[in-house]
Amino acid sequence: MFRKMYGFIVCLMFFSVGNAQNCTLDIGGKNSDTIKTIFQLNEEQIGIMEALQGELAVTTKSLEEQIEKLLAQHPQSTEEDLIKLAEKYRALQQELVRAAYDSDKQLLSVFNMKQYERYLQLCNEAIRIPIKVVPKTYETPVEEE
Repeated sequence: MFRKMYGFIVCLMFFSVGNAQNCTLDIGGKNSDTIKTIFQLNEEQIGIMEALQGELAVTTKSLEEQIEKLLAQHPQSTEEDLIKLAEKYRALQQELVRAAYDSDKQLLSVFNMKQYERYLQLCNEAIRIPIKVVPKTYETPVEEE
């Protein structure tokens, strides 16, 4: 009985790890205030996040327009046409995902070690795969006596 239970638990863990998703911040979404609060972003980091949000919005809009154009203009009369349409659509969707991932990665790269550790902790709790970056080292001013 114990062997069966152990085997089931191992399979369940393997399945959940194998299907874990990337741990994204979703800076292109509506939760920028939450990101600022949870990670206690400083003014420089907030500026970088806002710039990344702007760049991501432009990229996303362009890709969404390409998707709309593709769906409106691509032939769909044969099975081959539909397969080609699906492949082109999938490629554009992947570009959207990649753009969001890259924006999140750029923001994470300006996190300090404490902020990045908090991010890793939250990813672990959510059973997500964290984006790997090297946190930025901020120099603290030396106080003279």
